[in-house]
Amino acid sequence: MTNEILDKVRPLLPKITERAKATDIDGAVSPEAIAELKETGVFRMLQPRRFGGLECDPVQFYEVVRAISGACGSTGWVTSVLGVHPWQLGLFDARAQTEVWGEDPDTLISSAYAPVGRLKQVEGGFELSGHWSFSSGCAHASWAVLGGLVTGAGGKPVDVITLLVPQTDYRIDEVWDVTGLRGTASNDIVVDKAFVPDHRTIRNYEQAHLRGPGQKVNTGPLYRMPFASIFTSTITAPVIGGVAGCYTAYIAEMRNRIRLSFGGGRYSEDQFAHVAVARAASEIDAAILQMDRNISELYAYAVRGADIPAELRLRTRRDQVRGTERALEAIDILFKTAGGNSLKRGNPIERSWRDAHAGSVHVANDVERALAMYGRGEFGFTVEDTFV
Repeated sequence: MTNEILDKVRPLLPKITERAKATDIDGAVSPEAIAELKETGVFRMLQPRRFGGLECDPVQFYEVVRAISGACGSTGWVTSVLGVHPWQLGLFDARAQTEVWGEDPDTLISSAYAPVGRLKQVEGGFELSGHWSFSSGCAHASWAVLGGLVTGAGGKPVDVITLLVPQTDYRIDEVWDVTGLRGTASNDIVVDKAFVPDHRTIRNYEQAHLRGPGQKVNTGPLYRMPFASIFTSTITAPVIGGVAGCYTAYIAEMRNRIRLSFGGGRYSEDQFAHVAVARAASEIDAAILQMDRNISELYAYAVRGADIPAELRLRTRRDQVRGTERALEAIDILFKTAGGNSLKRGNPIERSWRDAHAGSVHVANDVERALAMYGRGEFGFTVEDTFV
């Protein structure tokens, strides 16, 4: 299947590569880069057609994200995260969608899903206050989706919800100073007693069970896919893509390098280098192939209108975290075998190594927890988790 958006993105990749060092140093993707990516349509790939979106097969979206991440990990991460939110907004009440896109279908949304929001039930909705961290690309967005915890008697948690909030109701605290994915500008969002009407909220339980209110108006198969599968893949795709791009740069750089140790000679003629390259390439390929296979199967079920088996959802989660893990194994091989040159700040291997490891600490990449859920399912136990 032809990926028309990828064809539009490819001419931008050399410029994104040129900007990668500055993006890392400056700590943010430039507004110019976001504007150029908007022109390609990448942020409309998962957006409902009702608002000018493309409702693409999500495999194509992840393919584009990997390509951008191969040029710049931070730009790919921001593209992936901002690009998935139009899909989630498609699950919200139709009124919320109109509020965001009614005047400008290119409006972007950031997120901070940790349920740290303090909610007070009021007539027609909630009063929301809170302080959220890690909202990637929030400076480019006009709205944010934020996590909140509904409590009952005695402060006992009874529900987790996601709330849609306009930029006029929050401030951004610029605190992002980290080791990797520096250019994502994943700053903090602070809300103080903002009113959020009911139609701008969605229960995480409803999302997990494919019952978003937006499905009444967005009836395409894209909106019958599990949130956990789509969102967690959104986090893994840029990690894999960044490492795949680093691998390509590594091969080009090392092809003609002359060793200064082990008797000299061309690095490319070293049999141990051949083994290292083979291992890294295999890990990257396995990560991509499994991810694309699982998303394709999920989408096929959605197209048929069939129930998605729990086994497939668990397998998707298993391979998603293993995809990140495989990408880390590959980048560690490249970093080590490139020798002391890997340590120089700003080179593609060093930057990709930092970006991949930074992406791996996202909650969506909690490997042991995800693998334990898969194993529990294999032994016939019920798995209840909103991340499946």
